[in-house]
Amino acid sequence: MIIILRKKRIVLFLSIALVIAIMLSIGWDETVDVLGYTAVRPIYKGNPFLTRVAFECNVVWGTEYVPAMLDLLKEKNIRITFFIGGEWAAENPELLKRMVREGHELGNHGYHHKHHSDLSFKENCQEIIMTEEVIKEIAGVKTCLFAPPYGDFNNTTLQAADSLGYKTIMWSIDTIDWRRDGVENIVKRVIKNPHNGSFILMHPTEDTIKALPVIIDNLREKGFEIGCISDLISNGDQTDN
Repeated sequence: MIIILRKKRIVLFLSIALVIAIMLSIGWDETVDVLGYTAVRPIYKGNPFLTRVAFECNVVWGTEYVPAMLDLLKEKNIRITFFIGGEWAAENPELLKRMVREGHELGNHGYHHKHHSDLSFKENCQEIIMTEEVIKEIAGVKTCLFAPPYGDFNNTTLQAADSLGYKTIMWSIDTIDWRRDGVENIVKRVIKNPHNGSFILMHPTEDTIKALPVIIDNLREKGFEIGCISDLISNGDQTDN
């Protein structure tokens, strides 16, 4: 009898472990309900069944390069997701309005560009809410995607963003353009291994603007459409690295 009960417990444990493993590997949602506990996870890439990629550009510096980036994106007929710092938005209202006017998606990048893993739940919420309010006041848009500065977060950050109705967004391809180590390196990092649903991270830099035409043409030649983050997560999220 004891042996039978032990076998049943082992089978139950293995079944639960298998279900969890499958859910984590598939990653179709940013939340997982395990035994009544909801774990929030960030989203690193989009729907793997769509031959699309998304450009995400974090904007808290590099203001002098934003107009040229917008000009280029308009010329290439591409709309991307700009994750906006609250302080930057307050200081650059006309550029923010232009992003919206030209069809780009705005996301939330926190107000003071802090390391969010160092913040309390309340402080995380404040950073997101302050940014949401200033963007809405200037551009008339309510943000619903959050990219933590430096890619830095912990469970408190994720729970805070989720409590405010936000999906936390990371990336699967990083241009690392902030290193300013040359156009060629930026291009290589993107085109060496693009995949369906890629989130491609960038910033407004001189080298990024020079690299973008090559990157865009290469991705299009490979059959990829280029767009916003929301284009790739509306019909299925991917959350694993």
